[in-house]
Amino acid sequence: MNLDTLPNRLPSETVVLFLRRHWIDLFKIFFFSGILFILPLAVGTLIRLANPELVAHMFWGPVLAATLVAYMLVVLVLTYTELTDYWLDVWIVTNERIINTEQHGLFNRIVSEVFLHQIQDITSEQKGLIATFLTFGDVYIQTAAERERFQFKNIDNPDDVKIAISGLAKTCKDHHHHEPQKAPHA
Repeated sequence: MNLDTLPNRLPSETVVLFLRRHWIDLFKIFFFSGILFILPLAVGTLIRLANPELVAHMFWGPVLAATLVAYMLVVLVLTYTELTDYWLDVWIVTNERIINTEQHGLFNRIVSEVFLHQIQDITSEQKGLIATFLTFGDVYIQTAAERERFQFKNIDNPDDVKIAISGLAKTCKDHHHHEPQKAPHA
């Protein structure tokens, strides 16, 4: 992703944070995909031990092979979909706004943004032992805009991200509050 070409970039806008989900999500994808890939080996071994002639049978041998190939293709597509979702879920925090890009499946992407001066509340959350030790969790950003709540899912160091965004939002609100107001047209 080229951060120099942000959509609707403002003249003085700079990228402060570029966030993705924590590497533990990537580990989960590969762990569960690995189990799904190993599962047919275990089932195949059990079938061979229970009935060795079944694999060599003229009808059932090819049916089992075709089933195995179809199963592996489904696992590959599911793994690819999860990896795509992981890679394309990004949150970009600039000195003016937050750009939230969420991928849902292969063909559904939602991109939304909120200006920092619209932020009303920021909450960080870490749940569980693993999240606490590996310092990952969620950050929720509450606004009064059409999309009320942004969620940064499973990001690294959510407390630090919350503090950084809070500081940026305060600076942005102070800047917008001190800007001269334009006179209304008569």
